[in-house]
Amino acid sequence: MRAITYSRYGGSDVLELTEQPTPKVGPDSVLVRVKAASVNPVDWKVRAGYLDPLMDTVFPVVPGWDVAGVVERVGLDTPELSVGDEVYGYVRKDWMQGGTFAELVAAPVRTLARKPASLTFEEAAAVPLAGLTAYQSIERTGVRAGQTVLVHAAAGGVGQFAVQIAAARGARVIGTASEKNHEHLRSLGAEPVTYGEGLADRVRALAPGGVDVVLDFGSDDLVATTRAVLAEGGTVASIVEAAARDELGGQYVWVRPSSADLDALSALADEGRLRVDVAQVFDLADAAAAHEASQTGHVRGKVVVRV
Repeated sequence: MRAITYSRYGGSDVLELTEQPTPKVGPDSVLVRVKAASVNPVDWKVRAGYLDPLMDTVFPVVPGWDVAGVVERVGLDTPELSVGDEVYGYVRKDWMQGGTFAELVAAPVRTLARKPASLTFEEAAAVPLAGLTAYQSIERTGVRAGQTVLVHAAAGGVGQFAVQIAAARGARVIGTASEKNHEHLRSLGAEPVTYGEGLADRVRALAPGGVDVVLDFGSDDLVATTRAVLAEGGTVASIVEAAARDELGGQYVWVRPSSADLDALSALADEGRLRVDVAQVFDLADAAAAHEASQTGHVRGKVVVRV
């Protein structure tokens, strides 16, 4: 099978299109014929070696954790899925090796769910890691109807999903973003505010009594801002700052694969309450360019690789 691989840590130049053996399929896994995968910031951070202290790496590595495709073969004990099922998932394993930037990937069933019928394969591939990160952050902070939620980096890959999920729950959402993204945030259901100096005052002007939940997907001064805007009894979750837990008594979130949570995202998508923003689509052979596009940090929406 064709796959993108790298045999050492480094920049995008270490990525190459190679021929690899068909992955073996374990008892609780299925073989997925990949239709699309997407790039997340963690992908190029893994490629650069930043996660080496956390996860074992077996070279050559096939990068990528997000996938959408069709089940081609099932394992010995996979009653959840059948050959021909259209699926999507966050295929993170316990070590770095067999990722999703390939024609075929062996995926544990716990990492997959049926693809939302309303989404294309490219759109579905853009959901899992970012969508699950947003959903699990919202679950762990208990966002509910009637609350006011502040979302930092609301126009980013995770933030856009968080805005929509919180709004779907009946929460009022305030989202930080640059002014060029304010109209987009309004279309997703958020009240936009510009980040930077004076942010706490701008949030307080919108919510004089403070906000009930702070969701941090990228902020300049999380601790000070949260202390200035969080209402009594409120809570905070962050995917970038352990201070959310250590100094503010909230949650530090590292996303987990979850079929049940993917099903919840699928329901929102098929109900028309979760839009997916695909910024660019690259062919598999151009995976290096896809990594570079993501790494600029200037892309609104997800970068997808079509296989």
